[in-house]
Amino acid sequence: MSTTTTHNDLPLHTHKRSRRTTTNRVFAVVHSCAILALLYRHALSLLHSTSLTSFFITLTFLISDSILAFMYSTAQSPRMTPIYRKEFPENLKRVVKESDFPALDMIICTADPFKEPPMNVVNTALSVMAYDYPTDKVSVYVSDDGGSALTLFAFMEAARFASHWLPFCRENSIVERCPEAYFETDHSRLPEADKIKIMYQGMKVMVNNVIERGKVGDEYITGERERLAFRKWTDGFTRQDHPTIIQVLLDNSEDRDIADNSMPNLIYVSREKSRTSHHNFKAGALNALLRVSATMTNAPIVLTLDCDMFSNDPQTPHRALCYFLDPKIQSELGYVQFPQRFRGIDKSDMYASENRRLFEINPQGMDGVLGPNYVGTGCFFSRRVFFGGPSKFLPPENPQLGPNNVVDKPIQSLEVLELAHHVAACNYEKNSNWGSKIGVRYGSLVEDYFTGYHLQCEGWKSIFCNPDKPAFSGDSPINLIDVLNQTKRWAIGLLEVCFSRYSPITFGIKSMGPRMGLAYCYGFWAIWSIPITAYAFLPQLALLNGLTIFPKVSEPWFLLYVFVFIGAYFEDLLDFHSIGVTFQKWWSDQRMWLIKGLSSFLFGSIEFFFKSFGIATLGFNVTSKVLDEDQSKRYEQGSMEFGVPSPLFVPLTTAAVVNLAAFAWGHVEVFRGSNGLEGLLMQMFIAGFGIANCMPIYEGIIRSDKGKIPTKITLVSTFIAFALYAAAYVTLRN
Repeated sequence: MSTTTTHNDLPLHTHKRSRRTTTNRVFAVVHSCAILALLYRHALSLLHSTSLTSFFITLTFLISDSILAFMYSTAQSPRMTPIYRKEFPENLKRVVKESDFPALDMIICTADPFKEPPMNVVNTALSVMAYDYPTDKVSVYVSDDGGSALTLFAFMEAARFASHWLPFCRENSIVERCPEAYFETDHSRLPEADKIKIMYQGMKVMVNNVIERGKVGDEYITGERERLAFRKWTDGFTRQDHPTIIQVLLDNSEDRDIADNSMPNLIYVSREKSRTSHHNFKAGALNALLRVSATMTNAPIVLTLDCDMFSNDPQTPHRALCYFLDPKIQSELGYVQFPQRFRGIDKSDMYASENRRLFEINPQGMDGVLGPNYVGTGCFFSRRVFFGGPSKFLPPENPQLGPNNVVDKPIQSLEVLELAHHVAACNYEKNSNWGSKIGVRYGSLVEDYFTGYHLQCEGWKSIFCNPDKPAFSGDSPINLIDVLNQTKRWAIGLLEVCFSRYSPITFGIKSMGPRMGLAYCYGFWAIWSIPITAYAFLPQLALLNGLTIFPKVSEPWFLLYVFVFIGAYFEDLLDFHSIGVTFQKWWSDQRMWLIKGLSSFLFGSIEFFFKSFGIATLGFNVTSKVLDEDQSKRYEQGSMEFGVPSPLFVPLTTAAVVNLAAFAWGHVEVFRGSNGLEGLLMQMFIAGFGIANCMPIYEGIIRSDKGKIPTKITLVSTFIAFALYAAAYVTLRN
């Protein structure tokens, strides 16, 4: 089925249902019945347990398989009605005059100039400043939550470079409007490109020199206006304690590029910080920018971007407008979400950094109901969405911050700047609805999930826009510890929502209906750690002690296990195949799911448990975007990067040791005739499957470069493996 939305007989967008919809539904019913039969067997075995050991083993598998069944059933919701959309931006100007296009406020967040290099943020800003969009309707706000003079300096230089870069892109119809991405490609066909490249490289060297020195030297300050700006960094200025800094770097009513065209607005913002006030991390920064942008431009459309997620297509705003300007859906449309895509991914995507299920497969399925979740970047919002549901407007405490307020004063006027500084104060939100009922929502480390979830519970719908040419492209971590720490942070934040009064099982289903409520239950993903940990150790420890705990090959229950296992993996493989993902990348995704289950999900669950009881844990950490040359080389060679001693690696290495020992001992048992292969086959298969997924761990143990698993981690893990075996020996033999 295909649906076309037209306006004045010209289509703005179409959508069609996936051909796999019926197949997905039928298989979900059959596979669910098989899983229920398996749970029935566990319950039956539990009732007929003849010893404490068998009772414990059966109970463990009943709990583990119940969790697997719950997560599987919730994952079926997005599979019921996936849809595919197509936009026609070429028709937009025939339907709406360009002069009637809504203004855009684009918000970019950064927090640490040493983990998030300012040149990355600069490239992101330049790529959206160069959109094929009326420049008098474009404003770019850079939130520097680290309050760094280094970041401000980088953007002062970027403002100068933009006067050359923007007309160069427009006049030559450049598609890659991120300078770094453009100059990595062949640009020899344009003679003026060499001149622009020299300018860009000069800016890059200058900014990187300042970053390396850690301060902006007097030799880099060229005017009194800049000198006054940097004087705000006094001796008592720290990233945790400083006043609000708002610097208008480009003003479209005054600044012109070298072709005498107006420039888009470019505003640097560092909200006030105080050690006595809680700042709510990125969510707080976003709300501060929503207020500041409201006082200065108050555009009806707001784009949120991560600092390293640059624009990959200058027509992207037009694609979003194909939906926002459709009168049939306009009143209930809250946001248009584009998928996250990444550049420089190795051919196997060994860390599963693309997260295709999270960023593409699930959103396509949710789009067939109320729309995709918000994933934190690459999202165009209607400003109205932050002030209550479609039928229940919640006015802000100051009418000038409302979505319908028209700013009729210059952005550099004293009145506007005073109000902007006022709303960026660290205590401004006290006794207000910001973060609870309006704006980006507080209460979770994953403010994107929590906010999108809340907006849809309030009645807003969303659209998943996934064009053939990725709209945005960013950088991903190239070492395992960054991947695992990032996933652990997500796991904790998701659990904060799922075990709160806003749980998707209760609040979500009541507000959005069963299908959307269940679709948001992926937030429970940290509990994957329970079955993954159980299957990573218990069958293997039983095998090492010669104990059979699964059905024999000749028993009918064996076929049920085979069907459930193969069915789940094959269904997942088809999902990835449907969006053009290679088998190799799919396998990496499966392997990383198991690795995360034994590390990020496990430690995230433990940390959440501690936080729930008021036990202090580590705080929020920014994922490093700095690319180390040696790490990059090992990444390109396909070697997983360990390098640092981390508790996250201990259960991984322990599982690798236990699975290898169990697999080897299983063969010994078969050859000795102590136990037949028929009885041990399933346990040997699980151990062998574990070995196949642990191959990067074994490589990390025997490697000699700096990226190897630290020796003390290997020793600790081996000791724990022996301790587990000893404990199992005493328990199982008795």
